[in-house]
Amino acid sequence: MHSRKILFLIEIPVFVAFSYILDSIPFLKFSIWAQGGSISLVMIPIFLLSFRWGLKGGLVGGALLGILKLILGRPYILVPLQGFLDYGVAFTVLGFAGLFAFKVQHAIKEGQYKHALWFVTLGVLTGSTLRFFAHFYAGAVFFGSAIDGMGKWLFSFLYNMSYIGPSILICALAVFYLIKKQPRLLILK
Repeated sequence: MHSRKILFLIEIPVFVAFSYILDSIPFLKFSIWAQGGSISLVMIPIFLLSFRWGLKGGLVGGALLGILKLILGRPYILVPLQGFLDYGVAFTVLGFAGLFAFKVQHAIKEGQYKHALWFVTLGVLTGSTLRFFAHFYAGAVFFGSAIDGMGKWLFSFLYNMSYIGPSILICALAVFYLIKKQPRLLILK
């Protein structure tokens, strides 16, 4: 059991660093808006971490990623609460994919890969949707609308969905593919 704790402490920063690197490589990241938001692969390692280590691993990894992006990235912060939502909360909640870790691992152990992929999809959608809502709320409350006549809630929805929507699809397909090709990746020995 002691070696499992050490493995946990080693894997979390490795997955977080990999996530940050994926988000930093220019040809793997497509920035849409000048104010922030990009289509990237940043969520993939956090989802894998979540399915491998469960809720605890996912939340810790997501929180560390948010802190890393805040410290090393170019954060766009108007007020502290908005920064907390856009960086702290938005990346931490990706770890809620870990709610499905037991179901995914159990299905893989039983050889029921279709079930495993179903739970992976639910986990990715859960974490991604929660991330979307963190950005959506921060956008509506703190940024408002950049288009005259468009309400701030509609603008925030459209703005954030324009990059999070494609990111959800790309990351879901990538995680789905990785787990389909290497399902044992999520099983701890």
